[in-house]
Amino acid sequence: MSAVFVPAGPDEGLLWHRGEPMAEQRAIVEGSAVVELGRREVLAVAGPARHEWLHSLTTGVFTGLGAGAAVDALVLDPSGHVVHVLHAVEDGRRLWLFGGAGSDGALGDFLSSMVFRTRVAVERRPDAHVLWVGAGAGEAPAGLAPDLPAPFGAGAVRIAASGIDEDDGRAAGIWAWEALRIAAGVPRIGVDTDERTLPNELGLYATALDKGCYCGQETVARIHSVGRPPRRLVRLHLDGMRSRLPAAGSALLLDGDPVGFIGASALHWQDGPIGLGLVGRAVPVDAQFVVDGVDAAQEALVDPDIGLHVRPPAGLRRRPVGPRRRSL
Repeated sequence: MSAVFVPAGPDEGLLWHRGEPMAEQRAIVEGSAVVELGRREVLAVAGPARHEWLHSLTTGVFTGLGAGAAVDALVLDPSGHVVHVLHAVEDGRRLWLFGGAGSDGALGDFLSSMVFRTRVAVERRPDAHVLWVGAGAGEAPAGLAPDLPAPFGAGAVRIAASGIDEDDGRAAGIWAWEALRIAAGVPRIGVDTDERTLPNELGLYATALDKGCYCGQETVARIHSVGRPPRRLVRLHLDGMRSRLPAAGSALLLDGDPVGFIGASALHWQDGPIGLGLVGRAVPVDAQFVVDGVDAAQEALVDPDIGLHVRPPAGLRRRPVGPRRRSL
């Protein structure tokens, strides 16, 4: 089968799969694949004040970074809601950053607007590509910066000078990547979240509690101290196989009432249809839902009372008690 590309959404135009998405998932797990993660917004920030500047603007710890050190961080609004995500790595002379797919320059616009008289310079790099490169994939496109740790799979994330051709036998598509990301419990900002999402609802993803003031910090600290974030991230196990997975944003229903929404969903090579969702804090951790006419069992990722991950993100190996699922 020839290559199939994503028709719409933040990943539009990216390789979806090359005919065997389950084999592509195995290749990522084994470290023999390369995945184009999108021509994401890539920025290079130079200047002697770059670390302190980003430290003051985001939820991440940027002070004292040496060459090769990487940081994940969020930009929040004054009420603590997530606005941007960024992933950064220091090369000794500058910080390289990339944002989420589909940001359309918004992260660069925000950072440029916050320079003022600070001794930093923000450079847009539309020529750069963001790849996941398997540890055993062999020669791959050269990096413009040190590699960043990957959230799953035997490999690393690379800001590269070129992409991977879809005809390359090592190329794996976004279908495979998304299935493994969901299985690992890693939220995707803008897909698994909405405009009201707080870091506490995501298990304090990309958020440090032991740092100085930044926009939205008071909300994050207050919810952490008092407990009980309004919602919590869950991993969903969808019942059976369907010709179409639930659309992102579909309501999660409990006894007919909406209690949250599903974000991304995909077919996992071992565990079948899975997804991520946000549900209200008061929803019992053993409650089962219906989404788009499909039964869904939940697996708790975030403690409903303190907003911390209840277990490290990992690939699915055990299923919760819930709806019967057909095997792949």
